[in-house]
Amino acid sequence: MKPLSERQTKMLDFIKAFTLENGFPPTVRDIGEAVSISSTSVVDYNLKALQRKGLLRRAKGVSRGLQLVEEGQRRQNITHLISVRVPMLGHIAAGSPIDNPEGAYIDEYLNVPSDMLPKQTEGLYALKVKGNSMIDALINDGDTVIMRYTQEANNGDMVAVWLTDRDEMTLKRLYREDKQIRLQPENTTMKPFYVDPGVVQVQGKVVAVMRSVN
Repeated sequence: MKPLSERQTKMLDFIKAFTLENGFPPTVRDIGEAVSISSTSVVDYNLKALQRKGLLRRAKGVSRGLQLVEEGQRRQNITHLISVRVPMLGHIAAGSPIDNPEGAYIDEYLNVPSDMLPKQTEGLYALKVKGNSMIDALINDGDTVIMRYTQEANNGDMVAVWLTDRDEMTLKRLYREDKQIRLQPENTTMKPFYVDPGVVQVQGKVVAVMRSVN
């Protein structure tokens, strides 16, 4: 984002001071007089520039329809606009086991708003969900889960696991119980299933979910 010009800075300062003093925002003509701009079109041009930078809101057709965007809201708006490129590595069911994304062949990326992701974005990848085994965790068929690659998991973690004896990938909550692993769906109509620890390869933990609108 380009820095504010001196003129734009003066305009923002005047709008803030005028609004605090009077309880309502100034008109375009008020702003022009305050910053020594005789042309209302020049004032309007700079107000639009401030809008594009997320510093100002304007209500259409209202002469005093100006509203400053507070600092906290500006940060939120800017953060939401920043996106992170996350590699899409296929579907959560079927296919080959997922290797560390750093060494995987990638031909598709998703642009994910950074405010959806943890601060540390290393090792993230995305998978498209097939099936309804996790609907009670608000993960539906067609949604996309953002994963952090890891081969470790604690009890209760929602993980992608590769089952070597079945040649399939599944998304479940993982629990270690005695000498077996329980893979628990988040769907009250489905039962958990139990597997030998030797056939389970953890491929990552869920860190975010992107809802499908279809």
